[in-house]
Amino acid sequence: MIKALTKLTRFSFIAFLTVSLSAEYKLGRDYVLVDNPLPVKKDGIVEVTESFWYGCAHCYSFEPAINSWKENLDSDTKLTKMPITWGGIHQLHAALFYTIEALKLDPSTHSAVFVTIHKEGNFLQNPKAIKEFLEKFGVAPEVTEQYLNSFSVKQKVNRGIKYAKQLKISAVPMIIVDGTYVIQSRGSFSDMLKVVDHVIELQRPNS
Repeated sequence: MIKALTKLTRFSFIAFLTVSLSAEYKLGRDYVLVDNPLPVKKDGIVEVTESFWYGCAHCYSFEPAINSWKENLDSDTKLTKMPITWGGIHQLHAALFYTIEALKLDPSTHSAVFVTIHKEGNFLQNPKAIKEFLEKFGVAPEVTEQYLNSFSVKQKVNRGIKYAKQLKISAVPMIIVDGTYVIQSRGSFSDMLKVVDHVIELQRPNS
């Protein structure tokens, strides 16, 4: 009898703890539902998207945390990065991001962009500066120019403009879960990522 009560107590505590942890995060306060969500692929994968800008100091500080978090994701969760495309400089930096991806440069190249902008004071504010920057990574200037102006890169930048408007991205860094929920940066990065983990669990049955 005592053993049964002990098991029941333990189960009740775990259930209470689970509910308490879930209740910790609230829709409308810690995360919001997108008014006009993107279509969910329904392929069993929860797609998490980080909207960012190379020129954002907060995004630069967030980079190590989000990269570390990515390493521990389950196989049914995928993180992608989407550079913001608000204005001319943002679109240029977005083209740089997609150029780095298209050239299949080492992922550390993205970190190098952040360092160049925030530590070395080189804002990479025109194509010439970008060509000189990528030349350090073995990319010939004419190759960089070709990719920056390619149809594929321009198409991705234009898609980013469309998505940013649809998702109403007004600040960075911002996390979007399956094109349905948005989590903004409030408090510590650790707290933000805990909310993301919570929303992933909510969305998982619908992915």
